[in-house]
Amino acid sequence: MISGLDILNEMASQNVYKDIYEQYVDDAAFLWILRSVAIEKPYYKASDILELEQRIEARLDGLMTSLDPGWEACETALELQEPGEVFTSMVIAMRSHEAAKIKTAVDVGLENEIATPGLISAMGWLPAEIANPWTERFLKGKDMDHKYLGLATCSVRRTDPGEILTNILQRDDCRQHEKLYSRALRLVGELRRQDCMPTINTAMKADSENVQFWAIWSAALLGHRACIPDLQPLVFKTGAYQNMAIQLAFRILSVEQAREWISRLSEDESQIRAVIKATGVLGDPHAINWLIGKMQDPKLAKLAGESFTYITGVDLEKYHLLTDESESYSIIPDDDADVDDNVDLDEDENLPYPDAEKVAAVWRDRGQHFIVGRRYFMGRSITVELLKNKLVSGTQRQRHASALELALNENDVQLPNTRTRILAE
Repeated sequence: MISGLDILNEMASQNVYKDIYEQYVDDAAFLWILRSVAIEKPYYKASDILELEQRIEARLDGLMTSLDPGWEACETALELQEPGEVFTSMVIAMRSHEAAKIKTAVDVGLENEIATPGLISAMGWLPAEIANPWTERFLKGKDMDHKYLGLATCSVRRTDPGEILTNILQRDDCRQHEKLYSRALRLVGELRRQDCMPTINTAMKADSENVQFWAIWSAALLGHRACIPDLQPLVFKTGAYQNMAIQLAFRILSVEQAREWISRLSEDESQIRAVIKATGVLGDPHAINWLIGKMQDPKLAKLAGESFTYITGVDLEKYHLLTDESESYSIIPDDDADVDDNVDLDEDENLPYPDAEKVAAVWRDRGQHFIVGRRYFMGRSITVELLKNKLVSGTQRQRHASALELALNENDVQLPNTRTRILAE
């Protein structure tokens, strides 16, 4: 006979395990958020991302030790409709191989756009033998949101869906689903699908700015340089596409054309940050003294220092070229501060604060080794060997830059995904 004490002990044991599984979900979701931020930060390297991924994987493995309580904790977390919780739940659902669990996670992830990145990330996280059959199923389904999830998964994994991509680009109903259509256009460039160029030409004439941008972006990656003038309005306009347009255009334009664009852009004082970014992307040492001058402005110093490093390869921290920023720099807004200015400063938060005088002294010593009018990246002339090296050893932002530069230099190379799971590379 089971005693009342036995029942109480069993209930207590279940509650203990429930707390453990809930903690696994909370930890995995939090670490995923931390990773999603880290992949864009200037000081993280691939090894740092790998360490985060190992910690995430340990929590996911913990949830799989007993699927029923593990999934129960996931279902509870899904009620929040947050991307980290959706990521965790989708991975566990897919590993369970149970369609009902997968449907639950997918429905929640697609219902809330904020949570959708977690869903896509989970599909990129999983091993190919689990992810690929479901990717094909999503792509062949009638639901446009499922097709979008399938295409986004192909994008993350750099998997070519073949004729399915061609069909999506040609179908009227798919083109009317802007999110799906834009992702399909983006995938063309990522995979270097030259056969899709006719549909790219059509998309560049679309009314939607989002559709237009990804069509131009992919055309440029496919080597069709005639589209570069179409990037100019996006380079000159503050908005969602400006930084991506800068990153692409100033790697393709000749140095002379790029200088002309930068000169025109600098006529608008509100675009000074865009000018500094464009200067770093171009890599022409002609602008170094100007960048050093901008290091004297507390609102621009860190960004100017980053562009200086992109061109010269000089590590500001390693060579002790920093100043005490406590008195001259703060990301805490005052009552009269402009909101946009403080967002910009927050973007620079994790960049080192350069000492303009120390940097100038170093440049006087090293500048003679650089040729004005030539493009440099991290202190060296741009070569495939350098770019491949920085893909491995660089910081995350340097890895992003190297990936795009490499794709533009190598016609038959897919655009490397520097945001995908390191464990999967």
